[in-house]
Amino acid sequence: MTPTQLRAYVAVVRLGSVKQAAAQLAVSESAVSLHIGQLRKEFGDQLFTRRAAGLAFTPGGLRLASRAAELLGLQDRTVLEMSAARRGRRLLRVATSSLFAELAAPGLLELFAKRAADLDVELSVCNPGSFEALLLSRAADIAIGPQPPVVERAIACRPVMNYRLVIVVGPDHPLAGVQASPGQLRDQTWLLGPSAAADLGAVPAMLRRLAVPEDRQQIFQSHAAALGEAKRGKGIAPALSFTVAPDVRNGHLLLLAGPHATSEALWHSLVLSNPGTPSAAAELSRFASTARAIQAMMRGAGVSVGHFKPSVHVTLWS
Repeated sequence: MTPTQLRAYVAVVRLGSVKQAAAQLAVSESAVSLHIGQLRKEFGDQLFTRRAAGLAFTPGGLRLASRAAELLGLQDRTVLEMSAARRGRRLLRVATSSLFAELAAPGLLELFAKRAADLDVELSVCNPGSFEALLLSRAADIAIGPQPPVVERAIACRPVMNYRLVIVVGPDHPLAGVQASPGQLRDQTWLLGPSAAADLGAVPAMLRRLAVPEDRQQIFQSHAAALGEAKRGKGIAPALSFTVAPDVRNGHLLLLAGPHATSEALWHSLVLSNPGTPSAAAELSRFASTARAIQAMMRGAGVSVGHFKPSVHVTLWS
């Protein structure tokens, strides 16, 4: 059993097709089939069969898929840790939702990194639905964002910060000063950040609750860009109350009133609960819910930006 064989198998499991796995790995289909055949011979298990509806996996095939992802994640992490160790540093990989990454993570991670001079932080923006898979495969050390509906027993989940989602408009918008009904909100042009494209989180939950049609949704590359359009009266925008407070005080934005224009939500941190969890991940999970950390998330850490320069990998999804 080699890493190359396992990568081929994991790609087939994830994509459901030898052809697509070959394309992603930039190898021939026969090469992928050869790796799968070698695994079948080694384990004495068919692993999966092709059906009209797709691939059907044996119990052993499903178990291998789980272990293969975990082994490959450990291999990748070992390479990163060895590289960091040679430089006398530790590496903490943080996966977050786009809403948290843009509006709260900078202050938190700047402050946290300031506590440990030997720590490098790598921030990845991911679909919250993939948090558990990233942790279980060791592709991330900690995830912060909305809590999954069901949390695996191997994962420890703890609350980080309560926040309020509000709807804002420009001062000249027709709904300014109006307690809008669900129907009125539904008929508006919604100016949204990338968090609206996810399945989990306060923004998609609000869109589902109000049954906002897709043709009324405009998704921008950042939440700040969506708010910029709202200031110009181009539509309505959901926002975190603490991020828009200065613009509301200055009259650049107005809060819509009424029970349908606000909701309460909560960010959680998720880490593996086994003893192998990196100490920095467990420490960040505890630190994130402290009063000092929450203040940093809401107002910034108040430290030099040059002190914290993480490598940021952005994952886009549709």
